[in-house]
Amino acid sequence: MAESKRRGEDAGDERLDDDATVDGVADDDATDADEPASRGGTATRKRARADSTEGRKTRRDTERIGLFARIARFFREVVAELRKVIWPTRKELLTYTAVVVTFVAVMLAIVAGLDYGFAKAVLWVFGNPS
Repeated sequence: MAESKRRGEDAGDERLDDDATVDGVADDDATDADEPASRGGTATRKRARADSTEGRKTRRDTERIGLFARIARFFREVVAELRKVIWPTRKELLTYTAVVVTFVAVMLAIVAGLDYGFAKAVLWVFGNPS
């Protein structure tokens, strides 16, 4: 897989090298005083910016799709994402549930203890009015 990505990048680099210019001057005309064109040079950015605007849909394109079609597309995408989820086994689910319930019970005890302690401290400082 890594090799196929590298081949795709190399093919794209060859395409850019054929048409690469720096500030309107071809690479052949560039002198030693000029900065050399790098991978992230201006020619690459201009081409990437032009390519990204061609594939972008305008607001009018999305308005042509009806409301029910957009809702149906949303649910199809939700189902597709849920298929990618790695669901826990029953044993893992019970373990995770026990951990969460135990953690919540401990935090509840800590908060209840602090609440009771602060309530007693406030009554001791300000006195009991009754």
